[in-house]
Amino acid sequence: MKITFLRVIFCFMTNYCPKTSRAYQNKINFDLKEIQMNKIKVTAEINKPINEVWNTFNNPEHIVKWNFAHESWECPSAKNDLTVGGKLEVRMQAKDGSFGFDFVGIYDEVKENQSIQYHMEDGREVEIIFEKLSDDKTKVTENFDPENQNPLEFQKDGWQAILDNFKSYSESI
Repeated sequence: MKITFLRVIFCFMTNYCPKTSRAYQNKINFDLKEIQMNKIKVTAEINKPINEVWNTFNNPEHIVKWNFAHESWECPSAKNDLTVGGKLEVRMQAKDGSFGFDFVGIYDEVKENQSIQYHMEDGREVEIIFEKLSDDKTKVTENFDPENQNPLEFQKDGWQAILDNFKSYSESI
């Protein structure tokens, strides 16, 4: 059972923690990951070496070929300054022009072939982890803060579809 933020605060403020609670069992030494509200996680295993996966994920010439959730969408432009303080800027839109948006991320941490952390203009955070599973297999995990306009499952499905698109594209080149 995950510790909710309110339960932890209640335990701290009242010094009352039921013996069955995790907070009691750990003497309030809880892992902050347990109270991260609504963080969403998507993953994919790509049958390519980690350096190729890193390049395909971050190179704008490739980003425009995979960064959309459905075949009726496209990513007509991408810029990527993969440095701390640099920006990821992509345009995603319906192919028929009926809807589109600009996605901007500002890099907070970049560890080549390992991980990327960035925040969006609205303050939400994204972490991407690249894990070498073997010489020719890489796991990509994205953990992100959801927005508050769409259901969590809808958001997870969308980000997963984009990552699945990335996997398909990466393995085809």
